[in-house]
Amino acid sequence: MTVQMAMGQAALETLLQGDALRLQQEAGRLVAPGSEAAAGMPGFEQVLRRVDERSQLADQRMEAVERGESDDLVGAMLASQEASLSFSMLMQVRNKVVGAVDELIKLQL
Repeated sequence: MTVQMAMGQAALETLLQGDALRLQQEAGRLVAPGSEAAAGMPGFEQVLRRVDERSQLADQRMEAVERGESDDLVGAMLASQEASLSFSMLMQVRNKVVGAVDELIKLQL
C-alpha cells in the first residue's frame, strides 16, 4: 500500500508541475514580449501592470469619446473588450493557482 501511495503522490506532483508550467505560459501571453521583462520585474507583477495599463487605456479612450474629443467609438469599444478579456484571463490564472495551492495543502506528507 505504501508503494501505491508513493506512486499516487508522484503522479499528483507531476500533474501539479504541468499545471504550474501551463499557468506560467498563459500568464506570459498577457504580457507584451520584451516590455518590462528586461527590467527584471517578477512575472506576475508584469502581468498585473499590463492588465492595469489596458484598463486605464480603455477608460481614457471611452472618456475621450464621451467628451466629444474623439470619434473613435469602435476603437474605444475594442480597447474596453481587450481590457475585459485581459482581466478575465488574469482571474482564471489566479483561480487555477489558488486551486493548485489548495491541492498542495491537502497533500499528506
